[in-house]
Amino acid sequence: MRLFEAILDANHRAVAGDSRAGVHVADFADELPVVALTCIDARLNRFFPGVLGLPDEYFIWLRNAGNIITSPVSSTMRSLALACAVKGGREIAIIGHTDCKIPHTTISQLIDLFKALGIERQKLPENLTEYFGVFASEQQNVLRSVDFVRRSPLIGPAIPVHGLMVATDTGNLDWIVNGYEALGRPVAQPPPALQMPSIGAMAGELMSRAGAELSGLKVPDVKIGEAATRASQWMSEIKIAPAPAAPPSSPSSPRPAPSPPMRPPQPIPIPPRIEPPPKPGGSRYRP
Repeated sequence: MRLFEAILDANHRAVAGDSRAGVHVADFADELPVVALTCIDARLNRFFPGVLGLPDEYFIWLRNAGNIITSPVSSTMRSLALACAVKGGREIAIIGHTDCKIPHTTISQLIDLFKALGIERQKLPENLTEYFGVFASEQQNVLRSVDFVRRSPLIGPAIPVHGLMVATDTGNLDWIVNGYEALGRPVAQPPPALQMPSIGAMAGELMSRAGAELSGLKVPDVKIGEAATRASQWMSEIKIAPAPAAPPSSPSSPRPAPSPPMRPPQPIPIPPRIEPPPKPGGSRYRP
């Protein structure tokens, strides 16, 4: 049994009422300390590191709003990387929590919240969804963050990256991604040709191709999600001259070697969800 397998086993027994449940940290000296990224929600203050069964000295706690990672080289990734390189972190856990407020906050509500603080819309980043890392569900956010960490050039390939969810009412932990199962598997990097351009870049390309035809166009305000649809409509309406055909090759000319088939992205394995046990009688297991 490895460290986080022991942690979840002890956590489930403790939540079920076993006052003797705990983690023998001496058995996992080579897998400690743990670096954990969680949300800033104050309800989590009473859970960590006790909910993992770890003493304070084996727990490196990083927090941001929504436990969000926006890219493999974001500022949060910098903190995770330094926690491993400088502080000696051996395993990483991205831990989301139930009843997070971010999935239930719309962009219009977010704009109103900033306005109440005296910050007008024009002072905010253009793409609020991308900048603030707004997500649709807690599980989706953990999956996305784990994927960014695994693809980061700042994290060593031997470091397991786990995804977990903690219930804010009971402290029960569930797997989202078992980092041991994903360890050693190749991480799929999307080819540059398959990367979707940003809406801004797409609009700029359309403007340059359309020339005078679009020079007087006034773009109305649109809702989030409509920009991509309208950009596709503009592309279908603009006639682009076909590229000139390549000259026929002579019989003596060597034929180019066929390109190797593209491998599909390797998915991160997701273990089956563990149903939460009955609510505990208020017991805590000993670190």
